[in-house]
Amino acid sequence: MKRLHVHVSVNDLEASVRFYSQLFASGPTVRKPDYARWMLDDPRVNFAISQRDGRPGVQHLGIQVEDRAELTEVYQRLQRAERPVIEEGVTTCCYAHSEKSWIDDPQGVRWETFLTTGESTVYGTDKIWSRAEPAGRAACCEPGRCGSGAG
Repeated sequence: MKRLHVHVSVNDLEASVRFYSQLFASGPTVRKPDYARWMLDDPRVNFAISQRDGRPGVQHLGIQVEDRAELTEVYQRLQRAERPVIEEGVTTCCYAHSEKSWIDDPQGVRWETFLTTGESTVYGTDKIWSRAEPAGRAACCEPGRCGSGAG
């Protein structure tokens, strides 16, 4: 079963963790100094917040899958969406190991599709594409957000 993913950039992580913990009636399942994630079943969503971006607001949306078959299904949907798809492949991002692809909707809203394969001790140093630059720019979940390993 697939899970909706929402990643929001925040200015005050502590205040945001308190707010979302009250809203979701649950504390985060992953908590780092610059990041928190709730894996909720009702509603079924992977909701993450971080201080990785200087602009507060929705950073990107996504679809998280549970197995390789679902990943293949979603990748095929992306190919039929008639938009440029960046197949990032195996990467480390958001304190997790995963395989992912990215696409922008017609309004420029960034979507990722991914399969998480394990946890990581670092935020990540993966590479994805930027709307304004060719694929391969250093980034982590969004262009220009991570540095060399610790973000």
